[in-house]
Parts: sequence; C-alpha cells; structure tokens
Amino acid sequence: MKMVFRWYGEGNDSVTLQQIKQIPGVEGIVWALHDMPAGEEWPMDKILEYKKLSDEYGLHLEVVESVNVHEDIKLGLPTRDHYIENYKRTIAKLATVGVKTICYNFMPVFDWMRTDLYKEMEDGSTALFFDKAKIAAMEPQELVRSIAENPDFTMPGWEPERLQRVGPLIEQYQQVTEEELFENLGYFLREVVPVAEAHGIKMAIHPDDPPYSVFGLPRIVTSQANIRRILELVDSPSNGVTLCSGSLGANPENDLVAMVHEFAGRIPFAHIRNVKVYPNGDFIETSHRTSDGTVDITGIVQAYHDTGFEGYARPDHGRHIWNEVCRPGYGLYDRALGIMYLWGVWDAAARAARREA
Repeated sequence: MKMVFRWYGEGNDSVTLQQIKQIPGVEGIVWALHDMPAGEEWPMDKILEYKKLSDEYGLHLEVVESVNVHEDIKLGLPTRDHYIENYKRTIAKLATVGVKTICYNFMPVFDWMRTDLYKEMEDGSTALFFDKAKIAAMEPQELVRSIAENPDFTMPGWEPERLQRVGPLIEQYQQVTEEELFENLGYFLREVVPVAEAHGIKMAIHPDDPPYSVFGLPRIVTSQANIRRILELVDSPSNGVTLCSGSLGANPENDLVAMVHEFAGRIPFAHIRNVKVYPNGDFIETSHRTSDGTVDITGIVQAYHDTGFEGYARPDHGRHIWNEVCRPGYGLYDRALGIMYLWGVWDAAARAARREA
C-alpha cells in the first residue's frame, strides 16, 4: 500500500507540502489542475509547475484526481469525440511526468453531494453531512447556491461556470437511461483505455457519491455488480476502479470487503474513509476509526493486506477539528489522524501474517 495525500495546489489549499511531507508514510500527492474546465487539454507548462513543487519536497505526483469528463461524453453527443481527443492528449502529457493512475468519475451534472458542509457533531467537531429528505425536497439550483456560499476554496466537481447551466443539463439527462449511460461510458473507455495502457497509466473510475439516483439523474457506479460490469466493458489492467469506501458505504447494502477481494488487481487507487449512516438514509462523515461509523474500515484494510494490495491509498474526507480553517472535508489534522489509524491496522495485519507464516 502506497500512501498519498490529496493536495489542491499552492494558494488553493490550507495544507502545505511541508506539512504533508511530515505525515509518516506519505510518499506522494494526489493532484489536478483544478482551474481547467472539463474537456480541455491540460497545458504542459501547468503540469510541470506541479512537478517542480512536488520534487522540491521529495513527493511524487503519480496519482491525478481528477481529469474531469465533459458532459457531452456522458450524454453521448456527437461533440464527444473532440473532448475525448483532448483527454487522450492529456493522458500522454501526464505520463511524461510520471503519472501512473488517473482517477475520474462519470457522474451526471453533480460530483459529490452534501447538504451541510459543517454539520456539528457531539464532540464539537464538524463534518460533511447528507440529509436525504432535504435533498428530495429541494431544487437543484438551491443545492448549487448552498455549495457556492463557501467562497474561500474551490470546490472540486462544483465549478460555478458549468453549474450555471444546471437546469438545462438536468433536462438533457431526462432522456438518458442508466443503460445508455453505460453505453456512453463504454464508448469513452474503448477510446481512452488503449492510450492509457500504452503510456503505463491506469484509469480508475470513482463511485457515485452517494451511490444512488439524486434529482432523477442516472447513476451507474453504485454497486458491486455495476462495478463488475464496468470492468468488463474493457478487459484491461488499465481499466480499474477507485474503490471509495465512503461513497459506496453510504449504502449499507454494499459489501466493501467483498469488493476488495473480487476486484483485487483492478483497484489502482483506494479512498479509505468512514461514514455513519442513519436509519432514515442520512449520513455524516466520521473519523476513520471503525467503531465511529458504519463502514468496516478494519475489515477493508485487512482485505487490502490479504490480497497483496500494492496500489495507492489515501485517507478521504476528514472532520474539521481543533478549530482548523480549511476546505470542507480536506483539513490536515483529521486526515493525518486517519493515515495513522490506517497504518496501524495495516501493520497489525502484517504482523499477524508474519506470525502465521
């Protein structure tokens, strides 16, 4: 398991590379050009800026999250080929600076979705919260406005320019079924996976967050069966999954331990985080500790160890603790605590395996 840490760039993150370097076991940063609109080819000079910064601190930049997929590709419009060609050229450029894994998602219109960015917990910390009934009762534009009220940091997946068109975009998807979304994903993968494979890069699709339809939009990266189908669309080691325990764990019916075992070898990137799911479907992001949430983090890390996982892993969203001012879900303190918990479980599994040998 190779530990990495998501970083949003100089001037766009409350966490510094010096701080990341001091977290035990962290080898690299997870990065992206967050100012690039989806569908545009990434410029080499901006890629090299990240390479220079990471080299200064001895951190690699082998994982990109995300090279966003243009909506025309998801919709299957004739214009998709232009954006797919841009994507291919970006893949080739990223390979030149040592990128090995590209995380992306295929969620229509919205990326991750929450109703409260700073929900207070019993201990006084705050965390990202999803109110299922509130989402069901609100208009999409209202959700966009609430997320946009956080002006201090860019919100990945919530680009203001794109979401100004949220109404027309949702209307376009009213004609797209889940089956058609699968077909459009297959078209995209058949084009880009051979390019990724040729450049030694693994594509890793991120699950939908949450893993079910919201606002009537089709969602397909939601379950073990659907992920299996996606991996079968193009049978290549370069067609993989970013197995996010928090996204998939928002549906308690998803068995994450079983997924780790089934998809071993096709998980180049793991997001490991915990959520507490309430009986009414609401959920809140908790510490990484297994007993604080609904997700079996201990069992998941054990499964990664048992399957010989050699991919990249990062702690995902953390709570906001100790009065830290940070991007929602992406502070330093709770994610660093999360890393130490994950290493503790991993080290215990390794020690137990040595005793049994």
